[in-house]
Amino acid sequence: MAEKSSNSISTKVIGAIVAAGLMSFCGVIVETAMNITFPTLMREFNVSTATVQWLTTGYLLVVAIMVPLSATFKRKFKMKSLFLTAISLFTAGVILCALAPNFIVLFLGRIVQGFGTGIALPLMFNIILEQVPLSKIGMMMGVGTLITAIDPAIGPTFGGIVVATLGWRYIFAFLIPILIISLILGIRCIEQKVPTVDTKIDLISVLLIVIMFTGLILGFNHLSSNAIISLAVGGCWIIGLVGLAGLIVRSNHVKDPIINLHMFGNWHFSGHVLSFVLFQTTALGLSFVIPNYIQLVNQSSSTLAGLIVLPGAAFGAALAPFSGRILDRFGASIPLIAGSLIALIAMIVFCIYSLDMSNILVMVVYMLYMLGIGISFGNIMTSGLKQLNGDQQSDGNAVMNTLQQFAGAMGTAIVSAIIALSQSGNHVKLAAATAIGSQHAYTVLASFLAIELVVIVISLRGAKK
Repeated sequence: MAEKSSNSISTKVIGAIVAAGLMSFCGVIVETAMNITFPTLMREFNVSTATVQWLTTGYLLVVAIMVPLSATFKRKFKMKSLFLTAISLFTAGVILCALAPNFIVLFLGRIVQGFGTGIALPLMFNIILEQVPLSKIGMMMGVGTLITAIDPAIGPTFGGIVVATLGWRYIFAFLIPILIISLILGIRCIEQKVPTVDTKIDLISVLLIVIMFTGLILGFNHLSSNAIISLAVGGCWIIGLVGLAGLIVRSNHVKDPIINLHMFGNWHFSGHVLSFVLFQTTALGLSFVIPNYIQLVNQSSSTLAGLIVLPGAAFGAALAPFSGRILDRFGASIPLIAGSLIALIAMIVFCIYSLDMSNILVMVVYMLYMLGIGISFGNIMTSGLKQLNGDQQSDGNAVMNTLQQFAGAMGTAIVSAIIALSQSGNHVKLAAATAIGSQHAYTVLASFLAIELVVIVISLRGAKK
């Protein structure tokens, strides 16, 4: 592998990363943009809030199920074949959604997109880990992380502007040119550097993964409208945990497990994974709280809410590649600890002033938070994967990408449940109730970040540099 032994990145490797990155970008941005369209879709297709939410829940569920299979797919199939399959599925789903005559077809299109995104998301990081020189991996992982870091913030803004001016179907139509560029680059640039292996896919493990994520995601999805001890929440979680237990047992008794779970015996890796999950839970939880706060407490429009969070998202995303270079040059401790500390300070400020925050203050504090995210988030993944042997890194990549999706759903569900609980009281007006609920949500998110800071400090002790 010439690319791994030299200090330069070939043009073809850059093209392959961009191709997979554009595909992932489309998958994530449409996920966040769709949330803005829900009121419009409810009116057009005459469906309820619970029904329209399945456009996101069903999509996330398919992505969460597909991503764990990526390590097995990488061993069994060529990267270009995986890319072509992913982009074909996603494009077919985009066309179905853009032309959907009814809600069923729209939902089917989102499910098909989920299969494509689930294959594409880990592909970009696998290309980086396999084909980029060790001295440049931090920087390129930062570039890859930039995609998933900026999408949750620009997605709602993009969706809101498109829905207001052209209509919701154009959210999908605008993706077509990007997918065409991605396809051309992928065909020309993606190369196979490692021979494939005839690996069997254990269907029982796949079934257990389906049971696990269906139970856990549905449980969190119902959290805002049901008690924890209810069948809708607690029952689903029990089903999910049974699936997880079954997967662990099954993985220890088959020759070629879907994911090599033995890597969790490496505390340095496990600590990074826990930090990664806590950060993602906090980031997506915050991306739910802030737009709601701006609209319900400060009585601003949804478009303005999107524009207020946009500078912070762009700032944090732009920092990701530079923070990767810091890791390449000085190691992981500086960016990981500094970024975690900055994010925690920002969240504490949200806690203190959340009962009465102007839009300007929200924007400034969110930029401070995204400074912490930009410095540390992508580097947590890079540093965590460095704790694994080369043959374990594709499994580690699959785990982190899977948990990133799950943590996002979990963070949104937790904070929405906290705010909904506060709003359900009749003793104060909606704006005041939302402010109180937001303060409680910020407090929970701050506690997550405090735990994350402790975990990452401990896991960095004695970790591979």
